[in-house]
Amino acid sequence: MKLTGFGFIFFLGFLLQAQSYIPNIDPEVITYKTIDTIALKLHMYKPTDYDSNKTYNSIVFFHGGGWNSGSYKAFKRQCRYLASRGMITFSADYRIFNVHGTSPFEAVADAKSAIRYLRAHADALHINPNKIAAGGGSAGGHLAAVCGNIGGLEGANEDLNISSKPNALVLFNPVYDNSKNGYGYRKMKGRYLEISPLHNITKGAPPTIVFFGKNDKTTPVASSRDYEKKMKAVGSRCDLYLYQGAEHAFFHRKPYFEDTLRKTDNFLKTLGYIDGKSTINDADKINKKIKS
Repeated sequence: MKLTGFGFIFFLGFLLQAQSYIPNIDPEVITYKTIDTIALKLHMYKPTDYDSNKTYNSIVFFHGGGWNSGSYKAFKRQCRYLASRGMITFSADYRIFNVHGTSPFEAVADAKSAIRYLRAHADALHINPNKIAAGGGSAGGHLAAVCGNIGGLEGANEDLNISSKPNALVLFNPVYDNSKNGYGYRKMKGRYLEISPLHNITKGAPPTIVFFGKNDKTTPVASSRDYEKKMKAVGSRCDLYLYQGAEHAFFHRKPYFEDTLRKTDNFLKTLGYIDGKSTINDADKINKKIKS
């Protein structure tokens, strides 16, 4: 049906309201690591009612792109929403092949540096060093999962007295398996066992929530079930959500975006990162009205 005049304005109003639960928060930019002439940034989103006298729980996101490409903006909406729920959130740059000619190993080293920077500067950033979550999609989910499960793979001149392990993980179609049965095997140059999260799950793995599309042709869905099984075997929490008919990177699109974000909200709430009621629910009612 074609909308004109008042009908179009009414429809547009609904659309704007439907996104109103994600405030327009502009990030502050912090350099967390310098390598030669490369300055890697953290993009920090603060709550709209930010109070420097308070301490906030936090999460850092790593974008996808096969360790080749991508932008911190991939998780801008998730960062803004969780900031509106009372967290300080970050989206990280890291070295990628198309820009820096680097491998997944350098990307992992950067992800560990980013988490370590947050923990080392927790007082100045007004964040709780014991409640730093990490998240990401695809290759970015791989980076977060490596940080949560695999020791070593650190960059040079790192203060190893400060942990680079996140306290919780939020993963969107992550690359779990770097073997021949998974993704990225050739990029690992025979070292996949060192960097494959699926092959390195041990007792103490951080609580994790995972979102996968059942029609994902990039990262094998089977790896998500194997990961869940191994996590439970070592006594760690793993909340796995599989979406019928969804493909890779599905979580950026409706209706999956709202659903994965709501489940992320609830997961973080159960871990004490946020409290109160999710603000997504009212927007969902508006979305239903638009579709009807």
